[in-house]
Amino acid sequence: MNKLDALKFFITAAETLNFREAAVKLAISPSVVTRTIAELENQLGEPLFKRSTRSITLTSFGELFLPKAKRLLEDSDTLFQTAKDDNEMKGVVRITLFRLPNHEQILFELLTALRPYPELFIDWRLDMMRLDTVEHRIDIGIRVGREPNPNFIIKPIAKVQHIFVAAPDLLERLGAPKDFEDLRQRYPFSGLINPETGKVWEFMLDGVNTFLPRHLEFFSTDPDTQIQAALAGRAVVQASDLACKEYLANGRLVKVLPQIQQEKWQLYLYRPYQTITPKRVMKVFEVLEGVLRKYLG
Repeated sequence: MNKLDALKFFITAAETLNFREAAVKLAISPSVVTRTIAELENQLGEPLFKRSTRSITLTSFGELFLPKAKRLLEDSDTLFQTAKDDNEMKGVVRITLFRLPNHEQILFELLTALRPYPELFIDWRLDMMRLDTVEHRIDIGIRVGREPNPNFIIKPIAKVQHIFVAAPDLLERLGAPKDFEDLRQRYPFSGLINPETGKVWEFMLDGVNTFLPRHLEFFSTDPDTQIQAALAGRAVVQASDLACKEYLANGRLVKVLPQIQQEKWQLYLYRPYQTITPKRVMKVFEVLEGVLRKYLG
């Protein structure tokens, strides 16, 4: 016997003094009401109703038990509602992402927008590799890729174009490349290391064709560090236009062979599908989407 349901059945029956009418109000079978009331009376060791062929009335014990039952049922409803309300905007939201352009401003605006929720905590994980949403308990992620995982709820933020960039003084020293093969053969490149394998990621052109530069003279696991190598005039870097936007605008970097068509990827915000998504996760997801569109969209 579910005791809370039994109390609800008893209160409804006490208000109607008719088991059949109570069953209609509760949208259950009259036999269920009769059986549950009988089980409740057995549990209490006292009859709750006096029954005759013509009417039903509360016993003296039933009259005393009724207000107690109502208070207990009301208290239980309040308890569950209060627990839900209290916990909606409390707890941790874990976010995984790579270092974005304007990373500090994006994080600042997110945390500022969440000031009204002092018990909502952000776990901000900078990582080149996509962290497992189950193993690492990730709630939200930001990534760049070809095709987002179909098991995620996705919010596309921006298109990202791959380009070759270098410092102007590197081009002055070596001369402008005549074509792609000249670039591949004569110019020093930076290689981005895959942290899982320890090897340099493949250099892609159009999503199908790959190439290997003849001279790899700088290595890093961090795309931003690669750009520093380009700024220092040490290497040509294959990077995203988004990551290089500021340096292209101020002339510290220039595009190399911009006529070469390279891949376009998508920068997107995501969260895993869940049967129940906490309100705090939904709130952070909504705020973060707005901030990302402001700076990157």
